[in-house]
Amino acid sequence: MTEPLKYSWTRLLPGLVLGAAAFGGAYLVAQLSQSGTTAPAIPAPVADAQPADAQPAEPKQADAKPADAPAGMVWVPGGEFTMGTNDPKAESPEKPAHPVKVDGFWIDATEVTNAEFRKFVDATHYVTMAERPVDWEVMKTQVPPGTPKPAEDQLAPGSLVFTPPAGPVPLDNLANWWSWTKGADWRHPDGPGSSIDGKDGYPVVHVAFDDAVAYAKWAGKRLPTEAEWERAARGGLDGKKYAWGDVFQPDGKRQANTWQGSFPEVAAEDEDGYPRIAPVKSFPANGYGLYDTIGNVWEWCSDWYRNDAYRLNADSGLAVNPKGPDKSYDPAEPFQPKRVTRGGSFLCSSNYCTNYRPSSRHGTATDSGMSHLGFRCARDGGGSK
Repeated sequence: MTEPLKYSWTRLLPGLVLGAAAFGGAYLVAQLSQSGTTAPAIPAPVADAQPADAQPAEPKQADAKPADAPAGMVWVPGGEFTMGTNDPKAESPEKPAHPVKVDGFWIDATEVTNAEFRKFVDATHYVTMAERPVDWEVMKTQVPPGTPKPAEDQLAPGSLVFTPPAGPVPLDNLANWWSWTKGADWRHPDGPGSSIDGKDGYPVVHVAFDDAVAYAKWAGKRLPTEAEWERAARGGLDGKKYAWGDVFQPDGKRQANTWQGSFPEVAAEDEDGYPRIAPVKSFPANGYGLYDTIGNVWEWCSDWYRNDAYRLNADSGLAVNPKGPDKSYDPAEPFQPKRVTRGGSFLCSSNYCTNYRPSSRHGTATDSGMSHLGFRCARDGGGSK
């Protein structure tokens, strides 16, 4: 996407697509709908390179896999890899490519599912961010000084829901396909009247950062660092454009759940049977045995987000087990705390964005809930606990 310009509260930004704050997203969508304010320019697609060997490469410095595997998790060997990219068509926060080394770790083979999250909620009676009324006293610290308090009905529990248009729409107005929906939450992903009945194997969505952290602690795990996430997502294919090689659809076969057709119009002919979120394990695993690191839903990482984090550390040499900056900063939304989100989602497409790449990174408001935002968990090396 284009570099952010001077901050404007009525200017929708990438942060909204990936998860604006619960109230903030609603306020921005409402403002945009009323004013016709446009979003940033649409990025050009990243062109496919020539076909390359898609077999996982051996890590440069691999550590031994522990014998006792935690249930539902796969081992990612420690070692060095190239994080980020120097592709001239990639977004600036992904640059420059730089060497990173991480210790071996465990990570969930799949995104956390509705069934898994339900077990957590049943055991703890946890209430997610999307199910709570918005606290204006907290929210006003995250918006420009002097922002007026919204109407009380805008502070009701809810979340942002993808609502595809009936036909072609301009791509410079995100309100054409995002709607603040009262009553939308992990149990009701499309708002009141919707449910997750029969969708135990689908990834849980409308999960804010604190919700994901709470689940991880309950499960005896944690969220992966951004470096761990990219190491895992690459599956041993160091420096490749995609998690499976350099060609988006090798032999014409889809490797991940991304948008089919011209975004945001729903394709008349569905190629893979999943016009929106797909059940986990619907597409091939990568070289380390992880499913859906690319596409399906965005995934939370533990790092604070800075759009210039890589550039600030460009001359630091090999980074060992990096954990990100001490605090977040995004000039596009300077008042909003953000954490890193990775992997893209089912909404990513060649005509609108190309975030279905392991190097792609974005910052998402920590209190976000959206219909394409989920997570998976990690655990330090060693056996089950």
